[in-house]
Amino acid sequence: MSPLLLIAIVFVLLTIIGVPLFVSVGASTLLALYLIDIPYTLMAQTGYSSLTPFPLLTIPLFVLSGRLMEVGGMANRMISIATKLVGAYRGSMGLVTVFACMLFAALSGSGPATTAAIGSVTVPAMKRDGYDIPFAASITASAGALGSLIPPSNLMIIYGLVSETSIPRLFLAGLIPGLLITIFLMFTTYIIARRRNYGGSGAPFTWGPFLRALWEGKWSLGAPILILGGIYGGAFTPTEAAGVAVFYSLFVGLFIYKELTLEKLLDALRFTALLTGILILITPTLAFGQLTAFYDVPSAVQTGITSLTTNPFLVLMLIGIFYIFIGTFMESLAQIVLFTAVFLPLVTSLGIDPVFFGIFTVITCEIGFLTPPLGANLTVAARISGISIERISVAVIPFIFAYVLGMIVLALFPDLTLFLPNWAYGPPK
Repeated sequence: MSPLLLIAIVFVLLTIIGVPLFVSVGASTLLALYLIDIPYTLMAQTGYSSLTPFPLLTIPLFVLSGRLMEVGGMANRMISIATKLVGAYRGSMGLVTVFACMLFAALSGSGPATTAAIGSVTVPAMKRDGYDIPFAASITASAGALGSLIPPSNLMIIYGLVSETSIPRLFLAGLIPGLLITIFLMFTTYIIARRRNYGGSGAPFTWGPFLRALWEGKWSLGAPILILGGIYGGAFTPTEAAGVAVFYSLFVGLFIYKELTLEKLLDALRFTALLTGILILITPTLAFGQLTAFYDVPSAVQTGITSLTTNPFLVLMLIGIFYIFIGTFMESLAQIVLFTAVFLPLVTSLGIDPVFFGIFTVITCEIGFLTPPLGANLTVAARISGISIERISVAVIPFIFAYVLGMIVLALFPDLTLFLPNWAYGPPK
């Protein structure tokens, strides 16, 4: 039996029997080190170097700022703005949920965090409006995944660190794809709601109530302007922007809306610690990714796929199918760290821009948020709605098709993704 096959069997078996992923990857990495007689100190060295990059601080800071904005009243103001805008349409609360998730995604950087923040308000509202509960939960789960695509995004930060790609370019590249998929999700919500006769009982749009909601929520809307405007205006780096976001959310929650209490602050810190604990995956997965070079895995993958096709679109579709399958049982962070080193050399050899591939990767990870058994967003939506993941998994299928359609459109027209970063920073050198 070849060493590579043995390592793969060990990893798959450990994962299947429910061993935590960082243990499965770590054990497989140690076995690989033993088989090729490399000192175990590689794991310790990788662990130290993987957790020292300054941009890594961006992740817990954005998670904390997003949670503070949720419990401090900013999320409610965003929902109010969205309600005044689309309240009279079929599926109005569903459309509000998608639109509010898009707005909040520009604050949180996390799919599950966006699902929790917006869904905790809109799912009960959809229940009161007579929505089928699995449908309401599936809207929240699918729209919450936008938190990983619309900048700032934790997954983009990880991809940028692993692939040595510009994080500001990745953030800017996520804007048009994020808006495109938001439109697809709203269209899907509207079609299903119209067939089932949901919503449409809200007041018709008028400028007066909308402008009042806009004025009341001006501090909420100011957050993404401050964060993204500061990054692209050159005032601060993404990591510094995350720090600014924390102080901004504290200031607004404590002194403007006055809804942030000590209890809510401690809850936000606890939530941040739990959600960013997933960073423990970085050490073993990065070491495992480095070992793929010793086993010449990228070359083997490149030879295998190019023997089937060298068409960039078809190669992306094959990678997308693989990512979506892997995302059913693997954390998105581990998926990016493990497989970027494998697939990035292949796609760049075919002329695919690393920034575009980063956005493509994030979209496939978003689909992973919506597929059982792992499905992080499904788990959050199930907790909010009080129903089983199985029921939500069926209801979310049309929204998965919306993401797949977005993935295909962007693969066919990569300039949609690259237009803004190339316009702002010039073509990559």
